[in-house]
Amino acid sequence: MSLVSAAYDGGALLDWSWVADHTDEIWFRTREHLALTGWAVLLGILIALPLAVLVQRRRRLLGPVLAGTGVLYTIPSLAAFALLLPFTGLSPATAVIPLTTYTLLILVRNVVTGLDGVAPEVREAATGMGYGPWRRLAAVELPLALPAAIAGVRIATVTTIGMVPVAALVGQGGLGALMLDGFDRDFQTPLTVGIVLTVALAVAADALLLGVQRVATPWSRRAAV
Repeated sequence: MSLVSAAYDGGALLDWSWVADHTDEIWFRTREHLALTGWAVLLGILIALPLAVLVQRRRRLLGPVLAGTGVLYTIPSLAAFALLLPFTGLSPATAVIPLTTYTLLILVRNVVTGLDGVAPEVREAATGMGYGPWRRLAAVELPLALPAAIAGVRIATVTTIGMVPVAALVGQGGLGALMLDGFDRDFQTPLTVGIVLTVALAVAADALLLGVQRVATPWSRRAAV
């Protein structure tokens, strides 16, 4: 009999005694998971927003930028980790950098779509009121592009939450560390906890961002009605 099964029911899908004994670790891994997701999405927004504004203004750049972000999106995470390890080692950067690049295609495309959706007459009206290009962008175009932009953030966030567990392979996995522990010891409970909490985080994050979208864009609700 293994050490795991001697103390816990190693064959059970979920052993509540193990959960009770490892609450602190579960919360720590959950916070770690959220931190990795938050940094990746935040950095993705900071990179994607100016890129989207640039390509919306310089349309000839749209194809190359989408192609470049598309290539980054297709790089397997393990390959990205292997390329970064000599430079960043077993640090959070090794996980955050690839996770950030995976958000760019989604975010750039959605922000550009939102900006494209601003009616020309709205831009003309803002210009007629004396708004310069940058003031018009900040005060008129970006607010009207928010529904599409936040939709992109929702997709990017849920996708990133689902991808973070792979980073456990470089020691930065959040809930993926529980899954990896379950695999290594052939013990179902940490694997189940990791999977269930990852799904729960994705659902909760999507619901939270949907609420933010509704609060930040009340006009879109009125238009839908």
